Amino acid sequence: MLEQLKQYLDSIKARDPAPRSRWEVLLYPGVLAVGMHRVAHWLYEAEMHFLARFVNHLSRFLTAIDIHPGAKIGRNLFIDHGFVVIGETTEIGDNVTIYQGATLGGTNPTNGVGGKRHPTIMDGAMISLGAAVLGPITVGPRARIGANAVVTKDVAEGAIMVGIPAKPMLMDVKEIQKGFVPYGTPCSEKFDPATQKLEIMRCELETMRKRLDELLAERADDKGKRESA
Repeated sequence: MLEQLKQYLDSIKARDPAPRSRWEVLLYPGVLAVGMHRVAHWLYEAEMHFLARFVNHLSRFLTAIDIHPGAKIGRNLFIDHGFVVIGETTEIGDNVTIYQGATLGGTNPTNGVGGKRHPTIMDGAMISLGAAVLGPITVGPRARIGANAVVTKDVAEGAIMVGIPAKPMLMDVKEIQKGFVPYGTPCSEKFDPATQKLEIMRCELETMRKRLDELLAERADDKGKRESA
C-alpha cells in the first residue's frame, strides 16, 4: 500500500514542476478527492448508495472536485487544482491528467449503450482546463483535449483536439508528443489552428495561381497556332 502511494505521488511530481516533495503533493485537493473517491466507489459497489453519496459530497465540499461514486478510475489520475466534474458512468484509465474546470459530462441514456452516458478516457490521455467531454464517447490513449474544447465525438489515439466543436490539430503529433506538454496545448504559433488555416489557404492560392498560369500559357499557344495556320 505504501509503495503504491509513493508511486502515485511520484507520478504527479513527474507531471507538475511545482511540488518539492511528496509531502506537498499529499496536500493537493486532487489527491484527496481521488482517495475519497476510492472509498465512495467501494461503498457504491457494495450498494450502500447513501453513504457513497455522503462521502462524495464531503469530498466535493473539501476539494471542489465532484466525482460520482459510480465512476471507474484507474491508477495515477492527476487532477490539477480542482473544480472538476466526473460523471457516474465515466471510465478513466491509467496515468490520465485532468486540469481545472474540466467536465466529463453525460447525455441522455438513450444515446449510450446499456445506459452509459459519460465518456471513457483511455490511458495517458490529458484533458485541459475548461474542456468538456460529453456523452458516451471514447478518448483514445495519449490523446490531448485542448483548453476550452468541447468534445462530442470519439477521439483517435494520440490526437490533439481543439475548438468548439473540437477538431484535430493539423500537425506532426509524434513530434510534439516526445515530451509532456502542460495543459495539452502547444503554445508555439506554428501549432495555432488559425495560423494553420491561413497556411492551408496560402498553399491553395499558390496552387490555383500556378494552374491559372498554365491555362493562360496553353491558351496563348493555341492562339499562336491558329494565327500561324
